[in-house]
Amino acid sequence: MSIFAALAEFERDLISERTKAGLAAARARGRKGGRKCALTKAQVMLLQASVGKPETNIQELANELGVSRATIYRYVSPEGELREPAKKILNI
Repeated sequence: MSIFAALAEFERDLISERTKAGLAAARARGRKGGRKCALTKAQVMLLQASVGKPETNIQELANELGVSRATIYRYVSPEGELREPAKKILNI
C-alpha cells in the first residue's frame, strides 16, 4: 500500500508541475486567467454618476444593467464613491 501511495503522490506532483508550466506559458502568450468583469467602463461611470443621487432606484438600475444590487455596491459605494474593482476597470 505504501508503494501505491508513493506513486500516487509522485503523479500528483507531476500534474501540479504541468499545470503550473501551462499557466506560465499562457501568461507568456499574453493570456489572463479569471472571470471577466461584470461591468464595462461606461457602466461603471454611469454608476458613479447616478448612485449617489437620492432619486436613483438601485434595483431599477441593476435590472437595466443586468446585474444584481450586490454587484452595483461591489463597484460603487452608496455615496457614489468608486471601490477597488471599479478603479481596476477604469485603470485608476
